[in-house]
Amino acid sequence: MTVQTSLQVSEIFYSIQGESSWAGYPCIFVRLAGCNLRCSYCDARYTYEEPGREMDLKAVLAEIRRLTPEKSPAPLVEITGGEPLQQEGVYPLFDALLADQRRVLLETNGSLSLARVPTAVRCIMDVKCPGSGMNEQLKQDNFRRLTDRDEIKFVVGDRRDYEWAKEIISQHHLTGHPHLIFSPVASHLPPADLASWLLADSLPARLQLQLHTILWPDCRRGK
Repeated sequence: MTVQTSLQVSEIFYSIQGESSWAGYPCIFVRLAGCNLRCSYCDARYTYEEPGREMDLKAVLAEIRRLTPEKSPAPLVEITGGEPLQQEGVYPLFDALLADQRRVLLETNGSLSLARVPTAVRCIMDVKCPGSGMNEQLKQDNFRRLTDRDEIKFVVGDRRDYEWAKEIISQHHLTGHPHLIFSPVASHLPPADLASWLLADSLPARLQLQLHTILWPDCRRGK
């Protein structure tokens, strides 16, 4: 059986992690091209509107090593998109990064199975609420595959999204999960409104703004 090791890459860059419980840490991002969803508020449309650059595994790893600061031989690496799990070559990439002693994050939209993702990879599952137009694509079975090291993020555009997210948390018994994140859709929902809802319900979730959009408001993509 031939192992697929080539990848369609949108960009690879070094920056500050802007989301999740890892927000604020230096991170190398591998953003893969292509996505199976079309969220109404997508802020990375270029990943599926523009063609990716084909790179083999060795070239991707070489670029990651080039971007790695000398003072930090094994910094955080996030595989994101688009939707990374669409590409078969992502699995050899996971294995290679873990073998290189990297701490690896995966941001995924929750519509594809997590069954083959190595347990050492920290998953950040971005659960699509109704306002995205893609909530019906959620693969519910993924919730049972998440561990306490993984993270569950709800991007909320309005009160309907918020109530839907609460129902998902209740349905899948996620109240005790240590990494529940609620993030407002920029320009749709004032962060203070979301904060007031979380406080009123005493929901054990982290309110999070996208740090990178605050630091670099005019930058719409990596490097």
